[in-house]
Amino acid sequence: LSLQQDVIAGFLYAILILVIFHPVVDLIDNFNLTYKYAPLIIITLLGFYLPQVAGEAGQMTAVEKVEQQLAALRIARRCMPSEEPTYLLDIHASRAAQPGSSPLVAVSCSNESLRVYDGDSLRLLRQYSGRGGVLAGVRFAHTCDSLVFSACSQGTVKCWDVRSATQKPVQVFSGYPSNVFISFDVSCSDLIVCAGTEKVEKDTFLVFWDARGITDCASATKEPLGVYSESHNDDITKICFHPVEPNLVVSGSTDGLVNVFDINKDNEDDALISTCNSDSSVSSLGWSGEDYKQVYCVTHDEGFCWWDMAQLDTEEPITLLRVLDARESVCTENHGLHYLVGGFYHEKAGKLFLIGGTSTGDIHLISCSTDGLSLVGTLCEGHSATVRSFCWSPTDESLLTGGEDAQLLLWKPGAVERSLTKKASLKISSSVQKRVRVHNTSLKSRKK
Repeated sequence: LSLQQDVIAGFLYAILILVIFHPVVDLIDNFNLTYKYAPLIIITLLGFYLPQVAGEAGQMTAVEKVEQQLAALRIARRCMPSEEPTYLLDIHASRAAQPGSSPLVAVSCSNESLRVYDGDSLRLLRQYSGRGGVLAGVRFAHTCDSLVFSACSQGTVKCWDVRSATQKPVQVFSGYPSNVFISFDVSCSDLIVCAGTEKVEKDTFLVFWDARGITDCASATKEPLGVYSESHNDDITKICFHPVEPNLVVSGSTDGLVNVFDINKDNEDDALISTCNSDSSVSSLGWSGEDYKQVYCVTHDEGFCWWDMAQLDTEEPITLLRVLDARESVCTENHGLHYLVGGFYHEKAGKLFLIGGTSTGDIHLISCSTDGLSLVGTLCEGHSATVRSFCWSPTDESLLTGGEDAQLLLWKPGAVERSLTKKASLKISSSVQKRVRVHNTSLKSRKK
């Protein structure tokens, strides 16, 4: 019976070819015989359509190539173990001063110290000791690779010049007496510094300073330009300036709100461009998309939200994707997904990627689309405990990671590590723990 069905299907298919395709072939033959310019016309049409088809195929190949490169990341370097193992809470790399030169890497640690490494060899160059409170992040200046900023819980942001061996900062930005800073960032023009505070009584602030003339007034203390005090009602856990527009900044809080501000405006109400509600405590956020017109955030309960700010003045919805729990939506086979660390936007691929992992040190690379989250690859045999921080370098397609095992690792596509001995777990008890508070859902989104 099956053979008879195949014969009948083949017969019908042959009739279909004769009825439909044969007349088309005849038309093309007649066209070639009738018009002497027919070959030129056909070549012109092919020349118009083939580049478009090839371009679309090339674009798909570019995205696939980037994903393959990410999945092929391997350990190139490990930093030498320190005398006092600590959690590596935040990592930031400078822009190389000259083409071919090594960038600098700054790491904030749970023992209240700031370390600076050579970006290629991971050799320790400088260490600035604690005594300033728990560090709330680290950032290099965009226009000067020797200046690095750090904020601390004692209400100051300090700027260090890594060319100097002294332990004294070249600039101190002081907050108000009650300020406890738990987040900060520096604008892409290096003109403005902004820090977010922990909630004290009923107050929480975004504090701003003028960062101009740092090297001209060494060791001087700068007072704030002003504050925003009404847009959040709980700890401000993350701040991120726009990568190319120095007047735009986004902030996230344990109140669940993600606010976008234009700080060129005269007051806080006018400056608030958009308020998006993640419905959970915000742990990380950033900018993405073409011209960086999109904002995304990761929450402390492993949720993910993604918004398009370009749709604010249209009738289209601004929400691109909302995932309540990435641990349930990302298939990781036998590895599991225990947490999300944050994200980065890959300009060449035009794609947003997330970094997540397991409590045993495996790192998951996750691709984001409006259809959902998908696993790109898993980096194994590196860390032995939870990964707390990372820094993506678009220059050489490399990834820096740090975690609770006190290791700082440099990953590069197809790299081969000289020493393949994996360090034993150095996971330590620390007084620094992520804040996870029940968010306040009573404050609703005030704008679209």
